[in-house]
Amino acid sequence: MTSCFAARATSATRPIVPLEADGLSRWLKRQSSAVRAWVAAQGFTGNPGEVCLVPAPAGGLGQVLVGAAAADALWSLADLPGRLPKGSYRLDARWGAAPATSAALGWALGCYRFDRYKTVKRPAARLVWPKGADRAAVDRAAEATGLARDLINTPADDMGPPELAAAARRLARRHKARFSVITGDDLLKRGYPSVHAVGRAAAKPPRLIDVTWGDKAAPKVTLVGKGVCFDTGGLDLKGAGNMKLMKKDMGGGAQVLGLAHMVMAAGLPVRLRVLVPAVENNVAGNAMRPLDVLQTRKGLTVEVGNTDAEGRLILSDALAEADREKPELIVDCATLTGAARVALGTEVPAVFCNHDGVADALLKHGVQQDDPLWRLPLWRPYRKSLDSRVADICNISDGGYGGAITAALFLQAFVSDETPWIHIDMMGWNLRHRPGRPIGGEAMGMRALFALIADRFGGTKTRAKR
Repeated sequence: MTSCFAARATSATRPIVPLEADGLSRWLKRQSSAVRAWVAAQGFTGNPGEVCLVPAPAGGLGQVLVGAAAADALWSLADLPGRLPKGSYRLDARWGAAPATSAALGWALGCYRFDRYKTVKRPAARLVWPKGADRAAVDRAAEATGLARDLINTPADDMGPPELAAAARRLARRHKARFSVITGDDLLKRGYPSVHAVGRAAAKPPRLIDVTWGDKAAPKVTLVGKGVCFDTGGLDLKGAGNMKLMKKDMGGGAQVLGLAHMVMAAGLPVRLRVLVPAVENNVAGNAMRPLDVLQTRKGLTVEVGNTDAEGRLILSDALAEADREKPELIVDCATLTGAARVALGTEVPAVFCNHDGVADALLKHGVQQDDPLWRLPLWRPYRKSLDSRVADICNISDGGYGGAITAALFLQAFVSDETPWIHIDMMGWNLRHRPGRPIGGEAMGMRALFALIADRFGGTKTRAKR
């Protein structure tokens, strides 16, 4: 965060002037004839996303014009850190606290670079903190997003189950949370047979990551994240094209760790638990096979219709453990199905929820946070397609339709009806560049989830942390 922002303005700090198309002419009337001529020559009209670098009278960069409005502040400055020359800048606008905070967050998200493997690292431009911006809120959201992006972007040889567990341990230490992990054959002894079955063929043993934080008497909120650090598809092997992005298959685990950071940094009055089953779905002589029947923590037996539908298997054990404590809310995040991407595209996560009020509140916060989600139904008549002739349930349906819904219905079998539960089926990856959202790993719905938890369990009591 320190590389994104400047502590104060100096004589070398250049102004960034946000202008709307209908206000450009008024602004130009107050400028010199040279500035008016320059802006006209550049073709700047004040439309969203347009940028015009205006020279100073004595040479060099004088000011930056950007097509932006306070009502759309989040992404208004987000493309600038990568486009502007090195140096410090300030926002020259009379924006209130909310748009100032949004603009600062967008700037911070636009500063993100995954340069771990780069020998030459390009310095980003720095922004003087806009007046009225909530620095604590910007810090925690930007850091959480950066954490999730970094974890997803890191190749699987450097981000396997042990490395994902190490990242969770570092996060727990930072917030003085309790960390534990169950590894390898101990998963069988401790009652997580599906996690073990999916990950046992990999060289890096599977594990269940467990982080707890907060007052034991506070409302319980449990986050569950799919942590498939690489997915070959198992014996139902993926093709090369479909396997290429499978380092991102732990995106759900990355997102719940980022969300946990936001919750803990804000000091929300909740009892937080984070469960991430971390595995590699690999190929070896001891890999699970199609039509194997697996045991689960809940006691239900599962027939493996396809070894490439492994994420729901590991989540079943983690959800059963989450539900055992009867928390006030369970949220799971997973890069679970291609069917959700077919239905909604890659940029809008699918939401499934067994409680209409909770779902409505989440969608509202998604709109308010410019972090959109879309609800799909838990259509119970489709549950029959998961019936197995030899086990309690099959991990895939008997047809090719409604795959995101049947996957969610599979997960619902491991959560009690009385426990409010949210399932996020997300891409976890940007396929195209947008301001503040570079190609690569991405948190999707995380800010909306934080706003829901803060609103539902006492957001007004959050502690400001710097």
